[in-house]
Amino acid sequence: MYTDPISDFLTRIRNASSAGLDTMSVPGSRIKFAIAKVLEHEGFIANVKETTVSNSPKKSFSLSLKYDGKIPVIRSIDRISTPGRRVYAKYTELRPVLSGQGIAILSTSAGLMTNKEARRRKLGGEVLCEVT
Repeated sequence: MYTDPISDFLTRIRNASSAGLDTMSVPGSRIKFAIAKVLEHEGFIANVKETTVSNSPKKSFSLSLKYDGKIPVIRSIDRISTPGRRVYAKYTELRPVLSGQGIAILSTSAGLMTNKEARRRKLGGEVLCEVT
């Protein structure tokens, strides 16, 4: 059993995109679904849909990954804050990822958002991951 579900989720995305899969299914949770919605909004994945398995109370969701030809749009996706080492940043400490080509996803008091949005709204929080 894994102890960090967000890291497992990011690893599943990384493996599916490097394998060239069009869609993938992930066990559901609110935070993973929120991360997927941020990735969809920023154009890193094509679609996010909630799915339910018949005769099972557990929810899951499916992601449609995006490719530029045969090259995945998500070049790298790295976990920053881990259960053993939490990383927090004030809005003044948030810097562009890969000269503005990537994003960092933060957990703030106003919900999950990108580093650009957090800086615009002057909110700090926990830096969950960076995506380029």
